[in-house]
Amino acid sequence: MEKHNFGVEPLTCHAWNKDRSQVAISANSQMVDIYEKKGSGWNKIYTLNEHTQRVTSIDWAPNSNRIVTCGSDRNAYVWSQNGNGEWKPSLVILRINRAATCVRWSPEENKFAVGSGARLVSICYFEQDNDWWVSKHIKKPIRSTVTTVDWHPNNYLLACGSTDFKVRVFSAYVKEIEAKPSGNAWGTKLPFGVCLKEFSSGGGWIHSVCFDASGNRLAFTGHDSTMSVVNAAADFTLGQSKLKGLPLLSLQWVGPSSVIAGGHDCELMRFRVDDNTNVTFEGKAGVAQKKTQAKVSAMAMFKNLDKKATTEDDSKKASVHQNSITQLVIHTGAKEAVTKLSSIGMDGLVVIWNQSSLEASVGGMTI
Repeated sequence: MEKHNFGVEPLTCHAWNKDRSQVAISANSQMVDIYEKKGSGWNKIYTLNEHTQRVTSIDWAPNSNRIVTCGSDRNAYVWSQNGNGEWKPSLVILRINRAATCVRWSPEENKFAVGSGARLVSICYFEQDNDWWVSKHIKKPIRSTVTTVDWHPNNYLLACGSTDFKVRVFSAYVKEIEAKPSGNAWGTKLPFGVCLKEFSSGGGWIHSVCFDASGNRLAFTGHDSTMSVVNAAADFTLGQSKLKGLPLLSLQWVGPSSVIAGGHDCELMRFRVDDNTNVTFEGKAGVAQKKTQAKVSAMAMFKNLDKKATTEDDSKKASVHQNSITQLVIHTGAKEAVTKLSSIGMDGLVVIWNQSSLEASVGGMTI
């Protein structure tokens, strides 16, 4: 396990380049900083500074080496490097009147999806004649802010979660740039924008969605502290596990039957999904050695109360992260076999978990 401190500001989103030598991070601001690995540390080598309000999401296309960002200023930009190594933005015509909330490249990197507070998803692709990125909108039946998106491995289907407590799977087939898709477990007729399936978390808005490597199973987390998995290959069987703790904000498949999630409890949670789509909470991953409790002065208590609305000293938490985990990203491997996973949090940390550290503390054991 590697732990890297990138300052005191909360980290809201991050993305890695292809060989993991560079990472793009936004620290809850309108800027995206690109850091390069140097020895055991990181050097800031470039800043993407085009957004006028907070950056909400970043994704780095590994093969084409392009970065896409979106923000509360209702804009998205595609960044490419010129011959001098400088990052230059390209215009994206989103046509939205609310903040852009999330963005993801498709597996083939020929388009990307942007969720927004305008109750729609923009599917963006490059228009060669005009030298800009244009978009098509997926609107119905979305009734509230889109908070998360993820692409199916076939490059045609898109899952999105929103604050109307729903997860939906849409066709994002763009006839201008790709061949007509064939049917699959989610549906046979796939015109652009058709809603193939809709699921409910039960009692909370959706924080994260993620297809597995096969594309048949879709995992999602809700604000009611639930982890749900639906299996399209098993007549859309829905399995669910409800935690006693706080909501999970981000999740990733790390194997054919394993999901890792993290959120407001500051710890990684490991789930097992069996062939019958039963979801079982296996335990916490990444629990550090319990620190010795020291006597907290009255002044320290008042400082914590003023800054964090609590009198507890967060530095005494047993978890590696000392504040909410905001995002999980695959560092090494693929969804069918992840060997390293990275997490960022409100504590300004980037933590890279190897396979042993993810599994060593299942069931509450320490690292």
